[in-house]
Amino acid sequence: MGQHWDIFCRVIDNYGDIGVSWRLARDLAARAQSVRLWLDDASALQWMAAGGIPPGINVLPWEQSSSAKEAGDVVIETFGCDLPEAFVRRMAERAKPPLWINLEYLSAEPYVERSHGLSSPQFSGPGRGLHKQFFYPGFSARTGGLLREPGLLAEQADFDADAWMASQGVERRPNERIVSLFAYANTALPQLLADLASEPTLLLVCPGAARTQMLELQASQALPTAGLRWQALPYLSQDGYDRLLWTCDLNFVRGEDSFVRAQWAGKPFVWQIYFQDDGAHAAKLEAFMDRYLAGSDAQFAQQTRALWRGWNGLQDWQVGLLGQVAGCAHALRWREDLTSQTDLVSQLLGLTRKSS
Repeated sequence: MGQHWDIFCRVIDNYGDIGVSWRLARDLAARAQSVRLWLDDASALQWMAAGGIPPGINVLPWEQSSSAKEAGDVVIETFGCDLPEAFVRRMAERAKPPLWINLEYLSAEPYVERSHGLSSPQFSGPGRGLHKQFFYPGFSARTGGLLREPGLLAEQADFDADAWMASQGVERRPNERIVSLFAYANTALPQLLADLASEPTLLLVCPGAARTQMLELQASQALPTAGLRWQALPYLSQDGYDRLLWTCDLNFVRGEDSFVRAQWAGKPFVWQIYFQDDGAHAAKLEAFMDRYLAGSDAQFAQQTRALWRGWNGLQDWQVGLLGQVAGCAHALRWREDLTSQTDLVSQLLGLTRKSS
């Protein structure tokens, strides 16, 4: 029998928070759980959930949570979004307190393994007497794992890329590689385009800052005129975006949600991490590269680090690295390692069984 879950999400920017929350809600509902998803801005679901709201999920405005009659069995506070006090009071009023989980941002840094699962007793305020548990997604068995729906890899194995491209109006020319671009604004974009143009390439560009840059470069006639053609994509649903990743030979991704989905795609990818003014993003990038490249060929690791650092503005762009890091073998080995870990929702469900 499924339990009742409350997921709270504040949409900060760039769709990352709602992207993770929506995938989490969908996965829970697909496993016979009942979910209320409380959002302060649900507008992105118009395209992110283009297939409709699945049974088992109720999307509600954040402010209405204050008048909820009762809290669910499990309450997830995504990314430290601070629950409304009135709802915390409902949690404390339950005869059996809910399992209260603070779902943190994804990182490969060492503190994640130390912090995952720690409990924070509430000694004051409306939640006095409750315990909040910190849940850290991650890349090792000592973390909360990653979102991965049952059957995801089997679904990819049966995927018809040609049919999907045709449905999107995309046509690959003979001997042409396909690259996806989902990125924040990036000063290295002209250098990337020049490198892509060194061999026949179709660049599929997702909505956002990078596409705005592409249009500006095109208007100023600064795009390569040979070797590279590009096509703007519409907003894709989450399932549609997965299929884009499965189709492409190389994927440029950003933030957290697309970053994780690129890893499940098993294709070569380049990650643009979310920039932080204090420079913390550099350490996060290095921590992931340390884990991702552990045990790999030394030259491949060196070239991958140089490419990723160049794309993230942490060193000068080096010409000619794309072809050196675009083999699938490493990405597939990495995915195989990840699949040996218990996925995030299975771990959450395990916690609920322990708490009951």
